[in-house]
This record gives sequence, C-alpha cells and structure tokens, in this order.
Amino acid sequence: MKYDRNKAIAYANKYALSKNPEYYYFGGIGGDCTNFISQCLHAGGFDMVYDDFEGWFYVNLNFRSASWTGVEFLRNFLLQADAAPNGEIVGRDELQEGDIIFLNNGLRYYHSLFVSKIENGQIYVCAHSFAAQNRNLNDYKFFKSEFVHIKD
Repeated sequence: MKYDRNKAIAYANKYALSKNPEYYYFGGIGGDCTNFISQCLHAGGFDMVYDDFEGWFYVNLNFRSASWTGVEFLRNFLLQADAAPNGEIVGRDELQEGDIIFLNNGLRYYHSLFVSKIENGQIYVCAHSFAAQNRNLNDYKFFKSEFVHIKD
C-alpha cells in the first residue's frame, strides 16, 4: 500500500474548517483532533485495521477503536503497528507533508496536528478541535512536540 500524501493533504484542506458528515464530531466530548488525523490518513489510502484491541478503525460513534480518536492511542498505534498505517519518530528536518505532529504538555500527549505544507523551513498544519488550516506550527504553545513520519 502506498500512502498518497497528496490525497491526504487535499482531504485535510477540504475539512480543516468544517466537518465531514460521514464521521461523528467529537469536539464536545474530548476533542476531534485525532479523529480528523485518522480521517486524513484513511483518505490517503490506508485501510482500516479491524481489531478491537490493536486496531485502527471507525464504523460509528459507538464502534471505533481508541486509536482512531485518542491522541496517545493513535501515537502508540502508529509507532508500534505491524500493519499500515505506521510511522517512525523523526527530526524536524525529516518531516514531510502528510506526516503527523503530536504535542505534549509535559505530562501527556494532548493534541494531534496534520502537516499540510512545509515552505521555507516553516511547518504548516491542519487540525480540528481548534480548527486550523495551514496554520504555522510556531503559533502553537506546547512543552514539546514529536514528529511522526508516516511510512509509505
């Protein structure tokens, strides 16, 4: 399976400031950032992984994996998955459009960002919970960040 970064980026830009009606919006019950990231990855061509404990999938509000909507769960899934999608931690200079950034407040990972554009050394992201389209990463305040390159 080849990750189509262009399709994922197009999806991110299409739905950055709105909601795809095919998915529940988790904004009022914990945040929608990781749900949005999962949608972007799926739009990029990754098949859902249907496994109740180690999977990555969404059917509806009541039937989905924790990794589809939970920041730390998605992070752990991407870094430990045998099946695609999976990723690896990289340095800022190795980050590519279509990759993921996880923000940490010193205690836990609390927010997920989708890298939509890299231009002149600046990283721009699309996100939900706090809707953002091509927002500069420098606009965010966080304790530390982790860059996860999505493997093709």
